Amino acid sequence: MSGLPSSPGLSLLILGFLLGVKHALDADHIVAVSTLATGNRSLKQSCAIGFCWGVGHTVVLLVAGLAVLGFHLAIPHDTARLFEAGVGVMLIGLGLSVGWTLLRERLHVHAHTHDDGTGHLHVHSHLEGHGHAHLHRYRLEYKSLAVGMMHGLAGSAALLLLVLATVRSLTEGMLYILVFGVGSISGMVLLGAVLSIPFAVTPARLVRTHLVLRALAGLASVSLGGRMLYEFLSM
Repeated sequence: MSGLPSSPGLSLLILGFLLGVKHALDADHIVAVSTLATGNRSLKQSCAIGFCWGVGHTVVLLVAGLAVLGFHLAIPHDTARLFEAGVGVMLIGLGLSVGWTLLRERLHVHAHTHDDGTGHLHVHSHLEGHGHAHLHRYRLEYKSLAVGMMHGLAGSAALLLLVLATVRSLTEGMLYILVFGVGSISGMVLLGAVLSIPFAVTPARLVRTHLVLRALAGLASVSLGGRMLYEFLSM
């Protein structure tokens, strides 16, 4: 049967794609992108955030792969650990950024007076207006690209050890990393779409639900980042 390709190389590429999808759904990746994607009412923008993360992640892996496979350089273990710690710091920063945004831009307290003269303070939140939409869109996409690149640095050592153990040439290794990257992009675009669903289907007037979801994303990011830093410092 010569019509169907059945070479080990093809199987390796299929495996690389599937591993890329799985890799995109690692806990630290999900938490980081959720801090960027939650709150967006646009499915397209959330997918774009996931896509930019995947591109940044893949570019760094390709550069690292070329350095290791093409120029026979090595990534020291201590350097890989520093990159992991850097991801922890980044996650803490992303989580704190969510909290700061909620406090600075979304929560407003004002007095409300009834017809009978009684009054009370009313906590109100204004979702971002159209005037800020385009600016925030590009900021989020650039930030997502940078986050993906940081994750690529932290994950490059483990991936390249796997590649070195399985590929037979520079071309095959780079192709594997590229297909792995396509898988990670696909997985993260899917994740971005899923993260946008609660905000796309929930009426805008249910502001409290939106705030809780964003706050939970920020809290998860700070918690996971703190745990990663603790593990780095305790080793």
